[in-house]
Amino acid sequence: MRAVVLISGRGSNLQALLAAQRGGELGVKIVGVISSRDDAPGLRRAAAAGCRVAVVDATRYPGRAAFDAALSEQIDAWQADLVLLAGFLRIFTDDFVIRYQNRMLNIHPSLLPALRGLHTHRRAIAEGHTEHGCSVHAVTPELDGGPVILQARVAVRAEDDEQTLAERVLRQEHRIYPHVVRWFADGRLQLNPDSVILDGKPLARPLQVRAGDPLPD
Repeated sequence: MRAVVLISGRGSNLQALLAAQRGGELGVKIVGVISSRDDAPGLRRAAAAGCRVAVVDATRYPGRAAFDAALSEQIDAWQADLVLLAGFLRIFTDDFVIRYQNRMLNIHPSLLPALRGLHTHRRAIAEGHTEHGCSVHAVTPELDGGPVILQARVAVRAEDDEQTLAERVLRQEHRIYPHVVRWFADGRLQLNPDSVILDGKPLARPLQVRAGDPLPD
């Protein structure tokens, strides 16, 4: 199975996916990495790992539809079976999502449906959340609204600031994202617009782990 990873920044989740691939734990081959920014540090990570890289610079297109068309062209040129969003800071058109629906995953730094969008760690602290975390979900036209597959929960500590909380959540992102990708690669996970199926059964609610817990089989 061929996967393309989309990034916009430093690519730490990309690094976790590449590490899982090297260890034979991912189940897919990452055939390319696409960035929406030509200065994204994650491009260096990808190149160092021997991945093909491409930049589809969002600033060079007159609107979302034109950008999405260029992005689709590159994804399709690499014959991707699976599209993995890893810190990709663009909102897609509905047409783009529908094109790759049922084969596109995202990792989001909150316990969805709480705290959709940006600045989730800052908002979690400001709003007095006692727990925070991350979610792997199927991508649908609704922003951060697709069915959630697996979440990792972390406690929000009294002494936390945005950075310390983000660091603990990121460690959990690196654990759960490759794990869900492996489920998909093994044929155990099927994605649908309004539900996900794991081992032949619809998930009534997301699977959840806490920091330090073993991941579900």
